[in-house]
Amino acid sequence: MNTQTLNEKLELIQWLSTLEDASVIKKLIQFRKEETKDWWSLISEEAKESIEKGISEADNNELKSHSEARKLYGKWL
Repeated sequence: MNTQTLNEKLELIQWLSTLEDASVIKKLIQFRKEETKDWWSLISEEAKESIEKGISEADNNELKSHSEARKLYGKWL
């Protein structure tokens, strides 16, 4: 992060710390919520399916032991 950006962030923090207008605070909170990216919407459908499959297997007690997982995925660990 460059010095100018850091200074701008510090100015914003300073300004926010003195802000008393509730409507501006609410607008800023709404802006932050809209700008926050949900990682789920950024991953592929294949990744989503894999995660959902894992959750389903865990919910149904279909988990592998740690030693079995190490045998299966040991070369990538």
